[in-house]
Amino acid sequence: MTAPTTFSTPYQQRLELVSDTIQANSTLNAAASDDLAVHVLLVLNSIPEKIR
Repeated sequence: MTAPTTFSTPYQQRLELVSDTIQANSTLNAAASDDLAVHVLLVLNSIPEKIR
């Protein structure tokens, strides 16, 4: 019997990184930082790559 393999997409990895950073630098809980991380990534992805 093998253990199930978990696969993280690059988006999930970025989301976790942003969420962890928000939590480390604020008083937000995990759920709030996860929600904010989604919004941060949406905004960053909406900026054209030439400008980033």
